[in-house]
Amino acid sequence: MSDVRYPFTAIVGMADLRLGLLLNAVSPAVGGVLVRGEKGTAKSTMVRALAGLLPSIATVDGCRFACDPAAPDPQCPDGPHTSFGSHERPSQLVELPVGVAEDRIVGSLDLERALAEGVKAYEPGLLAKAHRGVLYIDEVNLLQDHVVDLLLDAAAMGRSYVEREGVSVRHAARFLLVGTMNPEEGELRPQLLDRFGLTVEIAATRDPAERAEVVRRRLAYDADPAGFAARFAAQERELAERITAARELLPEVELTDVSLRQITAVCAAFEVDGLRADIVMARTAVALAAWAGRVEVLEEDVRKAAQLALPHRRRRNPFDAPGLDEEQLDRTLEEHSQPEDPEPEGDGPGPDGDGDGGDGGPDGGGGPEGGGAPEPFDGGAPGTSAPENGASDPELPAQQPVPAQHPSPARESAPVVAGDPYRTRLFTVQGTGHGAQGRRSPAETTGGHTIRARRPQGTLSRLHLTATLQAAAPHQVARGRAGRALVLHKDDFREQVRQGRESNLVLFVVDASGSMAARQRMTAVKGAVLSLLMDAYQRRDKIGMITFRGADAELALPPTSSVEVGAARLESLPTGGRTPLAAGLLRAHEVLRVERLRDPNRRPLLVVVTDGRATGGRDALARSQRAAALFAAQGTASVVLDCESGPVRLGLARTLAGLLGGSAVSLDELRAEGVASLVRENHANRANRATTTSIASLRKAA
Repeated sequence: MSDVRYPFTAIVGMADLRLGLLLNAVSPAVGGVLVRGEKGTAKSTMVRALAGLLPSIATVDGCRFACDPAAPDPQCPDGPHTSFGSHERPSQLVELPVGVAEDRIVGSLDLERALAEGVKAYEPGLLAKAHRGVLYIDEVNLLQDHVVDLLLDAAAMGRSYVEREGVSVRHAARFLLVGTMNPEEGELRPQLLDRFGLTVEIAATRDPAERAEVVRRRLAYDADPAGFAARFAAQERELAERITAARELLPEVELTDVSLRQITAVCAAFEVDGLRADIVMARTAVALAAWAGRVEVLEEDVRKAAQLALPHRRRRNPFDAPGLDEEQLDRTLEEHSQPEDPEPEGDGPGPDGDGDGGDGGPDGGGGPEGGGAPEPFDGGAPGTSAPENGASDPELPAQQPVPAQHPSPARESAPVVAGDPYRTRLFTVQGTGHGAQGRRSPAETTGGHTIRARRPQGTLSRLHLTATLQAAAPHQVARGRAGRALVLHKDDFREQVRQGRESNLVLFVVDASGSMAARQRMTAVKGAVLSLLMDAYQRRDKIGMITFRGADAELALPPTSSVEVGAARLESLPTGGRTPLAAGLLRAHEVLRVERLRDPNRRPLLVVVTDGRATGGRDALARSQRAAALFAAQGTASVVLDCESGPVRLGLARTLAGLLGGSAVSLDELRAEGVASLVRENHANRANRATTTSIASLRKAA
């Protein structure tokens, strides 16, 4: 891979992404930018190219924390800096790998030296390296929640804290935070989304000419990186100079009372939570004015700031797509485009006027063609810009189901609307796992409460002080201890074993056959599955979905962290035909086998949604029973959502649950509390049930 970065000005299209990155370069206080988009859209390329445009920084000689000579950090671990030299270096781009550990981010302490020698041997982490530079997190949605929390806290406070067994280190950590993600692979929690200042949605252009230009430039870069970069060197210098000029102009920009009132009115109209959105919008509007070379914020700046800062804050549940109602935005801006009238004496319905008497700025720009912010630069990429943030993407599934407008095929019913989601009981996997941190089943994790101590497995990171002292105490006389200090050997050290909760793979096997096709019942069934998807999202699980109908089963959704895709597949699920239950179970068994090889630490939870009927082919019911026995033999945790209805019930779903070694829960029972007790009951039933008896009965049925 070449060391020459792809030029920022050579990237084609994506005006909103360019603008969002440049605004953060002008004013890091905006709070970073989250780039959401499909794979292969040059997200990473553009972020890496941005680092080459940032001004160089002066640092104190020998300081590992990049202290500014003009204002050294008084709490710098390498300080105090009283007499020092300095030098200039380029701003650094620090990339955070997906599997990064917490100690690698904040730094680590050599606990052996701290205890044996009494010194604070601290090794800085990636946050220290990113200080006064760019911290780039590719696939931020795949990081563990506590890691994302840690990063966003440091970005918000501008300081990193390291606490290890009574030893405390803190240092400055101010950086431009950029995260990229593919929504198909899973979403960030709304609390984490809110911590990013701006969000930009991008998609590959569908214009053949523009796509051809992208390919042409990429091939030219791969053939001669240095020569390609030289073609854009002049434009890169101009853009870097413009960033520096905008930074210098930023303190002079005035945010008028009219503009501030428009910002707060827009945030109130869109019902965003908290006040962070108002602050981010204000900072973004000021940065937009500075970028345009103005000293006053205009309505067009407020409008563009809303398009960048609000869409991701509008989500009320994980199935909501980010976006803004452009008409509502224009209407709100127009309503508050004039200074408040100081004449009313307080009997009106609005808030008390403060007689701001502000200039208010020019009046226009509130209509549909009201200007956005100017293009980041004039030269460079040809072609049209990316669609507005509020516009819907034609490639994404519709948020609301649309009734079919044409006759449905024979024996197939059109998709029905899912019922409203609700809070479900908690399903867990029995035992203690070792999977990724989550909120479902018990597991040994890096967080949680300490349950015991053990010898270190790898690098010591979580010292169990009491157990270490107990292991070393009997040997002090033999080791010739003199004085108060303990004589510690490497074999004395013990680490903490902590128990928290893990995320699981929740695999849904959904019966979409004709026996389930009654519209009222299917609405309730889809509502139940949608509720379970919501629960999986909140517990940070991976999900998969298999549907069976007609003659075969289909893997409708391969295991993923994106519950949004699962919800969309569920909404478009047609019903009708026979019930190949055995095919659905066998397909699920194969999916779990493959996933066990890919991620052996992630334990599965099988959720079968069916009325228990099996039709199609010879011995359909016996084949489904034999398929169920495969899961029981492997000890796979399972729950059957019993969808049987009507006055006469055969109890087939509950029989299937017994063969799986799990429990059956009706739609009504799903809403109640305490499914965890049902799962524990399943485990006890499975342990008490004689395996030989089950196998014998299955052979007899076959």
